[in-house]
Amino acid sequence: MGKFVLFILSVIVIAACSNNNNSNNNMSPVDEQTVSGVISTLESEHGAAHADRIKRGVEQVASLWRESDGDASHFEAFCKSSFISGSDELDLVFDRLANNFEYLFGYLNRISLELNRPIHEDVGPLHQIDRMFGSFSPGAHVTDDLFNNKIAFLIALNFPNYTLEEKNRLGGDWNDREWGFARLGDYYTSRVPPVLLQEYSQASSNAGMYISEYNIFAGRLLNDEGETLFPEGMKLLAHWNIRDEIKSNYGQPRGQEKQEMLYNVMLRIINQDIPSTVINNDAVQWNPFSNEVVANGETIDAEPEGTVRYSHLNNIFTALKNMDPYYPEADTYIKRSFDRGMEIPQEEVEDLFREYVSSPLLKEVAALISERVGRPLRPYDLWYDGFKARSSISEDDLDKITKSRYPDAEAMNRDLPRMLADLGFDKGNAEFIGSKVDVDAARGSGHAWRASMRSKPSHLRTRIGSDGMDYKGYNIAVHEFGHNVEQTISVHMVDNYFVNGIPNTAFTEALAFMFQARDLELLGIEENDPMKEHLDVLDFFWNNYEMMGVSLVDMNVWKWMYNNPDATPEELKEAVVEIATDIWNDYFAETFGERDIPLLAIYSHMIQSPLYLSNYPYGRLIMFQLEEYIAGRDFADETLRIFSLGQLTPRHWMDRAVGEQISNRPMFYAVESALSALR
Repeated sequence: MGKFVLFILSVIVIAACSNNNNSNNNMSPVDEQTVSGVISTLESEHGAAHADRIKRGVEQVASLWRESDGDASHFEAFCKSSFISGSDELDLVFDRLANNFEYLFGYLNRISLELNRPIHEDVGPLHQIDRMFGSFSPGAHVTDDLFNNKIAFLIALNFPNYTLEEKNRLGGDWNDREWGFARLGDYYTSRVPPVLLQEYSQASSNAGMYISEYNIFAGRLLNDEGETLFPEGMKLLAHWNIRDEIKSNYGQPRGQEKQEMLYNVMLRIINQDIPSTVINNDAVQWNPFSNEVVANGETIDAEPEGTVRYSHLNNIFTALKNMDPYYPEADTYIKRSFDRGMEIPQEEVEDLFREYVSSPLLKEVAALISERVGRPLRPYDLWYDGFKARSSISEDDLDKITKSRYPDAEAMNRDLPRMLADLGFDKGNAEFIGSKVDVDAARGSGHAWRASMRSKPSHLRTRIGSDGMDYKGYNIAVHEFGHNVEQTISVHMVDNYFVNGIPNTAFTEALAFMFQARDLELLGIEENDPMKEHLDVLDFFWNNYEMMGVSLVDMNVWKWMYNNPDATPEELKEAVVEIATDIWNDYFAETFGERDIPLLAIYSHMIQSPLYLSNYPYGRLIMFQLEEYIAGRDFADETLRIFSLGQLTPRHWMDRAVGEQISNRPMFYAVESALSALR
């Protein structure tokens, strides 16, 4: 799972805060006449060459000014004394801001990381104090203070904001420094009260802790004959480990029985009739088919979980919706997530996904999978894993290799430079990038935590058992390492602090997927199948089909919540199930031969990481285009070049990286070629 765990921090950094939660104070006391007068005065003093920047900056400051900042005369005096026209002085201020913000946001990031270690890392049982610190947002008042001492206003005045349309139209001619000016201009475009940021932090932390402890003890699951099918002690985190266990059982003894059992576990979670007592509890046994719970050999009454899952989603929605009035140009979280976060309109993303899941090629691939498994498809064949060469290698054998090589986190930490060298990075870059990553044993499924300053490392988290890292944990670790490599390159090798990073999360997912696809190579396992390239294409195509589906569910659930803002958790649960079923019926039922399946609602991201899921399939499309471009070129050199482009808009990044825009077409052409070759 390559999610950004720094979402809360990014809200704090980008969404400027006010010191009052009274919505009446969301109105500026500065009238249009005052704004026009200040603009005219500054143009007269500094010259027409600065007219555009003056107009943008003054209007931006006026929109953010509140009575607590002073009256109109204070506004006028501030603008006249603070506008910078000299290029040398502007460069000096920009460099000072870059230096200071790197320390400010870098250490805020580090504080959050340290306060959340007990929650994110497997360092012992969670205590109430850990939960309290995990929900605490240390930076909630920082930008409030920056407005109070006028630093935020000075930035808004001298580094004005450009719309996405303007960035896409003008950015092709900007150099790295001009992009830095524009990205600094994105920082202060709204003022969200700190109390609302803290409320979101609380809701997000609660959801994250709920998901991080949502374990199912597979060895305690019973079939209708009272048999257990999984090893005693096997603990599966929902949904990640359950999904991966389904994937690992193709071609295995009693594999389909195990898959059917886990599929029913997923349906119970979605419908919330899963008994509460079986969650993270190995003291009872559970039959997910009949839903009976057994303790000490006797069937017991067990209360269903009810609506806990959807209560967390509802709380996150409410916390984010409460911020809407403070974003006049992006007055829903949907707009903020796509127009501002991804910098791609939601409608454009959804249209791309619907085009993909409507492709007739999917039915051809489904027929091939059915032929390979020797039966009609079942809904859980969303996670068919038989196209990969690794499917011919026993997972038990892979577990032995990874557990021997990585008995603990430190063993992988020492091995990171070697892994990079095997991918073609020279010794200097391999050692440098490896030294900027710390590996930790994760409490949850795993993630990558970005460093927001050059002097601190990023963190790679994955599950590591007491007997070492199994293959599932290793596969996740390689994915997260891809994130860490991007994070290191895009922080250390960009022109200035304000362009550090990538256009949006999908772009870091792209490199993470590229690393993950090379996991066996990094174990020294050669794949000599002459059809490997074509099989990889089909594997990629099928996996993205699933991810497009869950992303469509996620987006449409958020639309429903905005249309029904006062819905109860029970009503939300019913809506999620209905939306997931409708998406299935529209795009999956004909392929699988079954209707009315809500399986696409299983992803835990939907509960704890609002509107994150679209980054995965979008990132895979980017990955595919990057892989096509890099083929025949040096992987390490191109990775360094491409991921040091910095935080451009997606359009300009793709143009400079590979010379084309994001599209389904390259994927479709490759699938047609692969199917032809396999025929």
